[in-house]
Amino acid sequence: MFESLTPRTTLVLALLALVPTIVWMLTRSGLGGAIASVNVVLIAASMYIALSPIDTSHRPSDHA
Repeated sequence: MFESLTPRTTLVLALLALVPTIVWMLTRSGLGGAIASVNVVLIAASMYIALSPIDTSHRPSDHA
């Protein structure tokens, strides 16, 4: 099911989690919402990097 998602689609879905953190930051706790928003961005960036295609041109060809 999730294997067909592209990194760009995954990034958009992950960044949708910013909506509740921004609402929380504006309505309840400014610092807590800001920290949560930074965490969401870090997780989204990590997912984007983890799901990006691997460049095979720089990999060594021999497995000694």
